[in-house]
Amino acid sequence: MSEKPSNYGADNIQALEGLEAVRKRPGMYIGSTDTKGLHHLVWEVVDNSIDEHLAGYATNITVQVHKDNSITVIDDGRGIPTGIQAKLKKSALEVVMTVLHAGGKFDKDTYKVSGGLHGVGVSCVNALSKHLRAEVHREGKVFLQEYAQGKPLSEVKTIGEAEDTGTIITFSPDPVIFETLEYKYDTLATRLRELAYLNKGLELTLIDEREEEDGAFKREIFHSEGGLVEFVKFLDESKTPLIENPIYVTAKKDDVEVEVAMQYNTSYAENIVSFVNNIHTREGGTHVSGFRRAVTRIFKKYGEDNSLFGKSKVNIAGDDFKEGLTAIISVKVPEPQFKGQTKGELGNSEVLGIVSQCVGDVLNYYLEENPKDAKRIIDKVILAATAREAARKAREMVQRKNVLTGGGLPGKLADCSSKDPSHSELFLVEGDSAGGTAKSGRDRNFQAILPLRGKILNVEKALEHKIYDNEEIKNIFTALGVSIEEGEDGERILNLHKLRYHKIVIMCDADVDGSHIVTLILTFFFRYMRPLIDEGHLYIASPPLYQVRKGKQYQYCWNDEERKAAVEVYSGGKSDSSIKIQRYKGLGEMNAEQLWETTMDPETRQLKQVTVDESAEADRIFSMLMGDEVPPRRAFIEANAKYAKVDA
Repeated sequence: MSEKPSNYGADNIQALEGLEAVRKRPGMYIGSTDTKGLHHLVWEVVDNSIDEHLAGYATNITVQVHKDNSITVIDDGRGIPTGIQAKLKKSALEVVMTVLHAGGKFDKDTYKVSGGLHGVGVSCVNALSKHLRAEVHREGKVFLQEYAQGKPLSEVKTIGEAEDTGTIITFSPDPVIFETLEYKYDTLATRLRELAYLNKGLELTLIDEREEEDGAFKREIFHSEGGLVEFVKFLDESKTPLIENPIYVTAKKDDVEVEVAMQYNTSYAENIVSFVNNIHTREGGTHVSGFRRAVTRIFKKYGEDNSLFGKSKVNIAGDDFKEGLTAIISVKVPEPQFKGQTKGELGNSEVLGIVSQCVGDVLNYYLEENPKDAKRIIDKVILAATAREAARKAREMVQRKNVLTGGGLPGKLADCSSKDPSHSELFLVEGDSAGGTAKSGRDRNFQAILPLRGKILNVEKALEHKIYDNEEIKNIFTALGVSIEEGEDGERILNLHKLRYHKIVIMCDADVDGSHIVTLILTFFFRYMRPLIDEGHLYIASPPLYQVRKGKQYQYCWNDEERKAAVEVYSGGKSDSSIKIQRYKGLGEMNAEQLWETTMDPETRQLKQVTVDESAEADRIFSMLMGDEVPPRRAFIEANAKYAKVDA
């Protein structure tokens, strides 16, 4: 943890510029105005509280979701200064809340390192809130100021006395700005859990007043004494570890703090999660590059020096050291340079060498002290190299066969007439029967249909070259026109240059088997076609569960609430035997016209776009649901069984 600064007062708050553009162009500051942007507001406020923890003060942070989806964030830090800021001659609290690029984090005597380094955080939240209330406990007093759309409603007031210190921010996102106002409990919980692992000893509490458990509001406390080592074990709970305990790195060089935990497991997937000053860097950056360089360099040298690669008949590439590797990389950088406002990628060139050296030193020592573990890891690397070569040959065979047979499109594919990928859609449909209905009901101009027979291969349990033996997966590859190629260091690259459809829709029955097939297909796309998800090409269709009919009138319903409401409307609240309810147990129970108007017509259908908000959590869930370990999967099903509707 960084040294505690000696003081923190009004003159430590430095104002750089005003707030005017935030409401006009919110996406520039929080990324978007959809559910991601909505949750980003919470992260900006929580980041300020985390900064107090990094400075050595806050030990407890609470996030409350109120019934109206307003949010309260409470910390026990020093409290935002309330004295008069010399330059602007206003209360420092008002400056922090209303001026863009204002805050203690620009003063290095106040915060040595900080998450919200762009300084737009809480002022941005204020600008994009219908109402915000800032309460500060400091210097024995309670201070208060309220705002509407970023503008103060009054001067800062003293409203009482306080024995504690801290800040309480309550805000209501502005419905004029945001497309949705509903906060997702799981999204909030995932991030707070991350922060607990990243900040050993810090206690974070999540309270959801929208849901009650045993007569009390839903509450979850996140706290970790093991930090990143516990984090890696949590992510790998559904995987079999290759070594008994994660390898742990902690070091500091040139004011950059490096902390890494890594563990190899028997799976085929890599899961690297990176952070800078507690901010999740989804696109990685120089700290990730430095880590990968160290892993490849040290393990390769150890294997060569100890003649462990002698039995391998294939060349070892850098990508082979990634397979089955789970790692958390966390760095604290005083002056980070991020690419983009949302801090997705670290750009500091000096961090690459620092991380590489710090990780390399620890790995060198670990391998010398743990030769049995080193041998297991090298054997895993050799196996990965062998499998990579087998996968390359299998891909070449499939592609060569496609060329020789001319065009290579699957025989079951009913293609569309459009040759413009941006206007073309491919429906992956469960079963030949439903596929036939979809072919009859589609718009042939822009909608293609590929029926899938039964359940595709579970790629979570299969070596890569095995997937090319699976007819359904081969058909998906060839229908899409994409290919997997190898980069210079053996890394797997999905080539999208010949992608034939920019909208790929998974369409399965609305039952347990259909959900299983959707999960199998999603696992395949997540593991082998991730760029298609990241670029927004993958969707899931939502067929209705019911049709409620009275005479010539009818209504489709997607859940039980809609069904009850439709019956209420048609019956006028009275018993009416003329009302007929059809339960669709599968796509095949709909005729072509019904399937078109409910599930395929762009004007009326309900498509869910597949996105990955938290890559580490997605990896954990896929491993748990589709992997070999039964206990974590059973626990997940038991915890979520109340959401499942299973037909008798």
